[in-house]
Order: sequence, then structure tokens, then C-alpha cells
Amino acid sequence: MKKIFSLLTLAAIMAAGVSLTGCSNSGSSSDVIKIGVFEPLTGANGAGGADEHDGIKLANKLFPTVLGKKVQLVVVDNKSDKVEAANAATVLAQKEKVNAVIGSWGSSLSMSGGPIFAEAKIPAVAVSATNPNVTKGNDYYFRVCFLDPFQGVVGATYAAKTLNAKKVAIIREVSNDYSVGLAKFFADEFVKLTGDQKSIVATADYNTGDQDFTAQLTNIKQFEPDVIFAPGNYTESALIIKQARALGMKAQFIGGDTWDVTSFLEVGGAAVEGAVFSTFFANDVPINKTSEAFLKSFREEYKKEPAAVSALGYDAYLVILEAIKRTNSAEPQKIRDALTQTKDFEGSAGSITINAERNADKAAVFKTVKDGKFVFLTTVKP
Repeated sequence: MKKIFSLLTLAAIMAAGVSLTGCSNSGSSSDVIKIGVFEPLTGANGAGGADEHDGIKLANKLFPTVLGKKVQLVVVDNKSDKVEAANAATVLAQKEKVNAVIGSWGSSLSMSGGPIFAEAKIPAVAVSATNPNVTKGNDYYFRVCFLDPFQGVVGATYAAKTLNAKKVAIIREVSNDYSVGLAKFFADEFVKLTGDQKSIVATADYNTGDQDFTAQLTNIKQFEPDVIFAPGNYTESALIIKQARALGMKAQFIGGDTWDVTSFLEVGGAAVEGAVFSTFFANDVPINKTSEAFLKSFREEYKKEPAAVSALGYDAYLVILEAIKRTNSAEPQKIRDALTQTKDFEGSAGSITINAERNADKAAVFKTVKDGKFVFLTTVKP
């Protein structure tokens, strides 16, 4: 029986794709502090997870110790899958017994791991998971990004006030909690701003991994919307825009933070030129001294421009280290309690104050695609 259990445990660890940076993997030791990196490194969200991981790795390289102890990253691949995410979270909590967790890209994946971290009483800090339900009712989940209610409001306001849109169509990735939630927040605010219950002229759905959106776009085209709001994963969103342009559709496309990945540009090509989206950070407009230092170090380390979520990954690591310093302990419960006291922490993507709901009050940045690159438009504060 023991042999069978050991084999099953080993299989779970291998399935989760565990990798280690630093010392042995025999659990927390007195001279090592373990931080779990809970990200999709393969699958539909792999590029986003890799971008967050880049920021976390950089922070760990620059700040490798705390309280005189080495900080070891324990990396698991949740494979962009809800079931795999639960498995990966179990490995971090039960096998690796990490002191804290960073991740995950994708609100659905964070929500799959959340109950497991809570049961183990291990604090987790989401980097870019914006759905309110990630932290709602989970005393052990925090985040360093803004929430979708805010992102939906500023997106709708941009459409109504800046673009003077009167008619909007929405395309939702219905299998993605992030997309469904953000679409609702956007729609509710746009109707409120226009005072017209019929201002959302069409809503279409698709599933993660779909490639052909002709039917949805053909239906939307007949309504001649001024704006199409498409808050989905970067690959599918880029394909939607590409296919819309091929159908001769001229509507302005608006999206959310998931578009802020170079894969969006690579997949969409010239078709995504002029697309607008809300996100967390602008490389061309450093916010503070930490932003400047992060940008310099990232460019030197990776020889490329950072994604916004790379800056947030960097910040999530530093927020955890700051909590450890403040409480003078790496005990998970004490880290968790110290995280609730985070106030005016200067992160690379802006000041971080954790509120009573364990969320960060953060400004949103708007970017557009110009000449094949992401370009800063404006900043909107809560």
C-alpha cells in the first residue's frame, strides 16, 4: 500500500512539472525559505505564465536572501488547466510545504488552487488574477493587481467618453471566469453611462482554444457596433480581431490586461494595429525609482522588453519578502498576517496597499498597438 501511495505521489509531482531553484526539495529547512511559483508554463496561457515567471526569477536573482536565509523558488506548471492547477497547488502545499506562493496567471487557475492553499494555511499572492472571486472568502489569497470591477468600469468609460461609442458588441471567452466577469462589469457600466438598455447590441460566446470565429463575427457585423469588447486570452483575441478585419469590420476593438503579451502581437500581426486595452504597467512611462531599476535590470537580464505582468511578478516577490522582514519570521501564518498590513509599498508597477479584502488599490494603464508595438495612452486611477 505504501509503495502504491509513493508511486501516486511521485506521479502527481511529475504531472505538476515541479522544478527547483536552489537547495534540496525535502521540505522547508532552517536555512531555506521556499516560495512556490504557481504558473501555467505550458498550454493556452503558457506565454502569460512565462512572463510572470520572468519577473519573479529576476526578483529572486536580485534579492536572493531574507533574514539571512536563501530564498528558493519551487516552480510548478499548472498547465493552463483547472484540474492540473489543483494538482500543482497540492504539490506545493503538501509535498513541498512552501512558506508562501506567487501566482497564477489566469483567475480560474488561481481559484482552483485557492482552497488548497487556504486549507494548508499558506499565503498566496496573485500577480495578475483580476477576478474578484480569487480573494473573496479566502483569507489566504492576496493580489498585487487591480480587480475586474474597476477594469470593466474604466474600459466602458473609455468606450463611452473617449471614443463616444453608442453601440457595443461583446465577445466572451465563456469557459474563462476572467472573461465572463470582465464582460459583465463592462456591460453594466456602459449601459449606465449611455442610459440606454439596448446599447449592448450583441453578445457572442466562444471556448478557450477555438480557432474559427466567423459565425460570431458575421452575426455581430449586422449590428454595426462602434466598439467590440473582447476580454479573452491573447491568442483567441488576436485571431478574433484578425478574422473581423478580414470580414471588413471597422469597429474599434477594446480588451483587457490579457492582451499585454507579445504573443498577441505575433498572432494578430497588422490586424491588431490600433487595438486598445487596459493593463497594469507601461514600459515607456516609468512610475517611480523602482520602475526604473526594474526596467534596467530586466532589459539587461533578458535582452527584451518586459510584459506588464513581469513587473507585477517582480512586485509580488518583493511584497512577500517585505512581509517576512516586517514580521521577522518565515512562518506562513505570520507572513499571511504581515501581508494584510502592506501599505504604500513602492512596487515597480506602482504603490501597493493591501485593503481589507486582500486586494490592491491600483491604477489602470491604457495602451494601444502602434507600428507593431505596445504604446502608452493614459493612466486612470481608482
